[in-house]
Amino acid sequence: MKAMCLLQKGETLAAVERPMPRPGDHQVLIEVLACGVCRTDLHLVDAELPDIRLPIVPGHEIVGRVAQCGPHVAGFAVGDRVGVPWLGGTCGKCAYCTRGEENLCEQARFTGYTQDGGYAQFVVADGRYCLPIPEQYSSIHAAPLLCAGLIGYRALSAAGNAANVGLYGFGAAAHLIAQICRAQGRRVFALTRPDDRAGQEFARRRGAVWAGGSDERPPELLDAAILFAPVGALVPAALAATRKGGTVVCAGIHMSDIPSFPYGLLWGERVIRSVANLTRADGLRFMQLAADVKLDVDAEVFALEEANEALKRLREGRIEGAAVLDIAGGASARAAVPSRRSRSGTKGPRGS
Repeated sequence: MKAMCLLQKGETLAAVERPMPRPGDHQVLIEVLACGVCRTDLHLVDAELPDIRLPIVPGHEIVGRVAQCGPHVAGFAVGDRVGVPWLGGTCGKCAYCTRGEENLCEQARFTGYTQDGGYAQFVVADGRYCLPIPEQYSSIHAAPLLCAGLIGYRALSAAGNAANVGLYGFGAAAHLIAQICRAQGRRVFALTRPDDRAGQEFARRRGAVWAGGSDERPPELLDAAILFAPVGALVPAALAATRKGGTVVCAGIHMSDIPSFPYGLLWGERVIRSVANLTRADGLRFMQLAADVKLDVDAEVFALEEANEALKRLREGRIEGAAVLDIAGGASARAAVPSRRSRSGTKGPRGS
């Protein structure tokens, strides 16, 4: 099978032929239809994550069809469409797991990081950690739900009942969470790179009541700020924009160092917290929410062989919404599509 694989730190992904994986007792073999390109994949390729296992196939926003089931798989059958998220497995026995905090399990396995992911034609995954996909989403538009949506949802949950929500960085996660905020009656204030006028206009189209640069103050105090941009210097800025008793949520797996700041920014019972991974319960709740809200998912579509280009554009901030690899369509599908842009609810590249 074809795969895009990270062979050495500091290198771009290489197109390789790999043997077909075989499912274990609780695993499903999945034919990959689409796989989102996440900023975490970029952190992996750029060697910003610890203990990278090489060689590794990235990709943890996987949508595919079950091709084969291991003998102990329950809940899925051959032909079912499933999603494979970042959390690939846990020990189920440690204090974190038994407290319902499996996202913090010290023995957790992660798709596309500690086990091969979805930048490939086939992947194996533990069926107990796979998720159902709402039928109204094509596979292209469902892929970003598996991390951008899930982590955004967990970050929004960490923000509590905030009415005024600031989103720092307006990409794959923020454009989905902004729509959920709007559906829940919250008000979104979007903060992008200072010169990113196109990104600010995109945020307004996706429901932001105000959009400006991250060097600006929103016109109203925030009840909570969610940082999707992995920039530690934004933490003091977000604290300064947040009311007393408010929360600043750091949503990424990696962030540059947070600079020192005066205690006065934290005083007043403001809270800084992080979000780590997700739980299966998060996944099930979010997929139901995505089915109810009917999110518009903006995607820029690439062939599997174009994974390096997708990562490059993501690194440069030139992706509006999410980047998705169309594994099922491949290069021939790209040639048939006049634009890479695809939005749920409109006719796009093959991905179902």
